[in-house]
Amino acid sequence: MKTVAILTGGGDCPGLNPAIYGATKYAIKNGIKVLGIIEGWKGMLERDFIVLNEDSISDIMGQGGTILGTSRTNPFSREGGAATVKDTFETLSINGLLTAGGDDTLGVSAKLSEMGLPIVGIPKTMDNDLLGTDFTFGFDSAATVAIDAVMRLRDTAKSHRRVMVLEVMGRHAGWVGLYAGLGGYADYTLIPERDLNWGELIEAVESAHKKRKHAIVVVSEGVKLSESNGTEFDEFGHENLAKRDVGQRVADTIAKKTGLVTRSAKLGHIERGGPPTLFDRILGLRSGVTAMRWLIEGKTGVMTAMQRNEIIEVPLSIVAQGNRNVGQDWVELLEVIE
Repeated sequence: MKTVAILTGGGDCPGLNPAIYGATKYAIKNGIKVLGIIEGWKGMLERDFIVLNEDSISDIMGQGGTILGTSRTNPFSREGGAATVKDTFETLSINGLLTAGGDDTLGVSAKLSEMGLPIVGIPKTMDNDLLGTDFTFGFDSAATVAIDAVMRLRDTAKSHRRVMVLEVMGRHAGWVGLYAGLGGYADYTLIPERDLNWGELIEAVESAHKKRKHAIVVVSEGVKLSESNGTEFDEFGHENLAKRDVGQRVADTIAKKTGLVTRSAKLGHIERGGPPTLFDRILGLRSGVTAMRWLIEGKTGVMTAMQRNEIIEVPLSIVAQGNRNVGQDWVELLEVIE
């Protein structure tokens, strides 16, 4: 093996640069050339890349985002896209590819792997919703930002005797909302895995406000309040959830039903940016090194997974089996603290 490539796809998150750092370091120490594919699968379609070396990765461990750029490009939504990716392997003399991404990026990786391309996946997502792994890097950083936001909003809520609603990211799974609600001891937390009960929510808000003159509600952007009227979708068919304004709609309903002054805040992409936490730095680093080692050893069609603090291999195909959702035991824990 002489040349390998790395790409990062989908939404950015803290931990990607440590993964790139670890993978590149391992390859260089083994005398292998590393290409950094620009903007995910888009770069594989357009053959856009840079050469990664000691100088280009020297100071990226503590940086958020990804130095390679990213996109939500889906080769299988483009005519001849998969064939173009295969041609890029041959044209650039790529002997193996590392793909860091969520269910979309790894789903593409699984399909291409089945077509015979040597690929190892590195799971990342701030949503923490990938099957096969206990944690994905990006999640700890996002949840830490969300908890900090809850506590800052609590200060304002106390001062103004208000109800504050914080909307956090979470399309299918409410892990960020769950941790923000638990860690920030919110008075009510709405996540996709919890049945919406307006009566219960209003009662919790009124009770908290009566006792402490303020209340805090956390809501995941993926919570279904009614039929979606969003119109923007990406190449993987995902709706742009930012258009739904779930947090504002929850705040409006609370204000209408309680008469309490209610305000909402949306973290949005603030959760994605900034330096990775220590947990995400180390997980990204371990994942990158392990993935590159497997690739060099010829162990492909798999992805790195953290289980019981060990990095183990699981089939890339596992991502097609669904999402790792918040379990009922976690919902019951929420109910205890509310």
